[in-house]
Amino acid sequence: MVTGSNRVFKHADREFHIQVEDLPTGDTVEVRVYDKGAVLFVKRVPYAEAIAGAASREDAIRTFMEKTIQTVSAAIAKGKIA
Repeated sequence: MVTGSNRVFKHADREFHIQVEDLPTGDTVEVRVYDKGAVLFVKRVPYAEAIAGAASREDAIRTFMEKTIQTVSAAIAKGKIA
């Protein structure tokens, strides 16, 4: 199990904390976005397709987490998460 990944994304004079955590179920990550400690967004995302056939499960999960952070950052920038 990969523990997780965190980033601070600065946008429009705000600092969003994006947290992606590998859940104990072993097939899903949970994404949370915080602003000043308040939870703005929570979503569980299955990663089965992302790791199918990967040489290293942990590397594939880490890559999936990074892509998820990029996707969520883009959503914040577009105003879809505020």
